[in-house]
Amino acid sequence: MARRATRLPWRRVLRVAAMTALLGVTAVLALQLWFFAHVLWWNYFDPGQTPFMRRELARLHEADPRRTLRHRWVPYAQISVNLKRAVIAAEDANFTVHDGVDWDAIERAYEQNRRRGRVVRGGSTITMQLAKNLFLSGERSYLRKGQELVITYMIETVMTKRRILELYLNVAEWGVGVFGAEAGARHHFGVSAAQLGPWEAARMAAMLPRPRYYDANRGSPALARRTAIVGRWMGSVDPP
Repeated sequence: MARRATRLPWRRVLRVAAMTALLGVTAVLALQLWFFAHVLWWNYFDPGQTPFMRRELARLHEADPRRTLRHRWVPYAQISVNLKRAVIAAEDANFTVHDGVDWDAIERAYEQNRRRGRVVRGGSTITMQLAKNLFLSGERSYLRKGQELVITYMIETVMTKRRILELYLNVAEWGVGVFGAEAGARHHFGVSAAQLGPWEAARMAAMLPRPRYYDANRGSPALARRTAIVGRWMGSVDPP
């Protein structure tokens, strides 16, 4: 005769559910504290390779195990003011005034993408892109986007705009295996980040949405058009 399935008393079920929920909340809080501790650390110390860089290096190693990344950290004062202006103009015009998230830009991007039926514009700020580069994967999900927003507000709470821009310019991708303004300037123009002129800076900033593609297609008409637009906008930018 088959044994009747034993049913847990309802109190025990509630106890197990409560314990599971508590463990889940504890894990989430511990993760946020881990993120916040790193934000505090990077406010004073420069990061080495970011998770984004490590993923790219792993991808390059699949084709050639001897490949290395080109990346060299330089302080804020050794980055051309032209590049600072160009990057803000191209990526985040309201960088110096918003609190990390530009909700108006996100709404405009959503409406434009909805009209086109595909993603043609992003609403991410420089701080949001920094949060992604420093901590997160390239996965597209609401959960990852939510975590990106939390880290963004952590960064804006702890760091000055100057420090945020310094970090971003030093970890941004500027070609296949090329990271940071110094490596990007030397890769594309054979000069240091401090020596970038207005046109060179505008062109580097114009590459940011698709750096690998434009690295391989430097004669792209789209890149030339975007460079001209950034060049016109950057003159009105006052970087931190």
